[in-house]
Amino acid sequence: MKTGVLEANNPEDQGIRIGAELNDLADIAKPDTDLVIWQRTVPVCLTNWLARIDVSDLPHLRILVHPGDFRRAIEPHLHACGLPRGNMRNLLIDDIDDLVDAFSNITKSNLVDIRLESIDHDACWKFHRDNVVARLLTTYRGPATQWIQPRHADQALRDQQDFDGPLESLQISDVAIFRGNSTKPDEGIVHRSPPMAGTGGARLLLCLNKQSITSPLPWTGQDEGQNAVQEAGQQP
Repeated sequence: MKTGVLEANNPEDQGIRIGAELNDLADIAKPDTDLVIWQRTVPVCLTNWLARIDVSDLPHLRILVHPGDFRRAIEPHLHACGLPRGNMRNLLIDDIDDLVDAFSNITKSNLVDIRLESIDHDACWKFHRDNVVARLLTTYRGPATQWIQPRHADQALRDQQDFDGPLESLQISDVAIFRGNSTKPDEGIVHRSPPMAGTGGARLLLCLNKQSITSPLPWTGQDEGQNAVQEAGQQP
């Protein structure tokens, strides 16, 4: 299986757009766009700090929240999981807050389903399309989401682990919005989680979705532990 780095807006990569800033993620609303990747970097100090955190102290949570309530909603869960307080944790919260706000605006969502998950196993290892309108993914630690160019999608879905065609991969801290197949079965970018079993490593993945029937109850602040799902569902 070959891996490669996507060239910025290569005309052969139909439906794929590469962005240089946060606002470029809004291109996912264009009818001919299936995937937008914002190739960015986060402060090295944050990446290094997260890499040193014990896996048992990494967050694993799910909340449904209005963007304006995000900070209040997530703080108790980060404290409960053992993620150390301080400037680095604040940097992480600030970054997620910006992405939640952007995703809410792009998808016109009053509530955002937020999953922040530590993954040290083979989560969603099969090539698949998401049954959503759009999904935002970014990886703060470990290998990032792998995906397939549309022209190779059918082969990857058919061959699965035997697929030996080109395999693309997001880089750590890249932000991607994937179009799903909730409106048309054959739409959306085929992708999977990178295999983690036996590597001794762990990922920290952020996944943002619109509210759905699988979302937890909206966060209200009355019981800050009630609306978190500690065992999140399928990871992309």
